Amino acid sequence: MKDVDWAAMADMLEREGETHDPYVREAIGELEHLAPQRILDIGSGPGVVACLLAAAFPKAEVTAVDGTPELLARAERRAERSGVEVRTRVAEFPAGLDGLEPADLVWSGQVVHHVGDQQAALDRLAGLLAPGGVLTIVEGGLPERWLPRDLGFGRPGLQTRLDAATADRFAQMRAEQPGSVRVLEDWPGMLRAAGLTDARSKTFLVDRPAPLADGPRRYVRRLLERQRGAFAEVLDPEDVVTLDRLLDPADPAGIDRRQDLFLLTAKTVHFGRRPGS
Repeated sequence: MKDVDWAAMADMLEREGETHDPYVREAIGELEHLAPQRILDIGSGPGVVACLLAAAFPKAEVTAVDGTPELLARAERRAERSGVEVRTRVAEFPAGLDGLEPADLVWSGQVVHHVGDQQAALDRLAGLLAPGGVLTIVEGGLPERWLPRDLGFGRPGLQTRLDAATADRFAQMRAEQPGSVRVLEDWPGMLRAAGLTDARSKTFLVDRPAPLADGPRRYVRRLLERQRGAFAEVLDPEDVVTLDRLLDPADPAGIDRRQDLFLLTAKTVHFGRRPGS
């Protein structure tokens, strides 16, 4: 995986997980027929999903697997606060997964797209499944929305232009991954190519209406701060001024104070099962 300072993003990753947890809960509901003994969360980050899995399947051994020790330390603290048991394992994805015991459920959220050869990464994840086990991949969905098209200042349609900049940056990230391989991102088809059956996708809505609560509001702030830093050179100067005003904590029209701030997005989850009993 191309070098990223994930530890520096720990706060944002945790807030993102907490903000998006409605889709995770619904996706776990799609797995309620399972009785897993062992669960792996690959690329677990700070452990938001691992803790939800441990709460949903209290009889299972849940292991959060990530290449960043600082994030796993957060996962351990989160599990303790949540009253669930989550083991942790430091391992890079996908090269460091050797030695993990087969699992009945493998979850990997928004991780595969960080690997140059996505099909090979799915093959590796499918290889972690015990016979009859289920692989759950989170990739795709719809961009987030937080604000009206017209903010009352600046040029309307700021989020559309941020989406375009984000898409360009994502394409650049994919192209720069070591061993990058272009592939048709038909995720159920890719799961079938990895030897899995019953491959399907389902999209879940995350709808947090205005006025946005403090936790999700802080997440939106961190995300806009990150976009302001990443896209200042490619956005129109007027859009940069608009972002600066949105990020001004003293401005009544800024995201810390405005009452019309919301969060709406959709996450697509892909499921596949390893043949066997």
